Amino acid sequence: MTTALFLLRAVQLGISLSDLELLTIGMVNDMYAEANNDRDGEYATLADQEDMDRFARM
Repeated sequence: MTTALFLLRAVQLGISLSDLELLTIGMVNDMYAEANNDRDGEYATLADQEDMDRFARM
């Protein structure tokens, strides 16, 4: 990731330069990914109890 891309993501998230002193690059990337997840809406399917039981048996 370039510096310009990092700063663009920070601006898109509304993070000020003074706030960046308190955050790591990874935190900003995680925040950007979560913002995109929120923007995309709900997930296509939600797991039910049967799905969770199957997952637990793996």
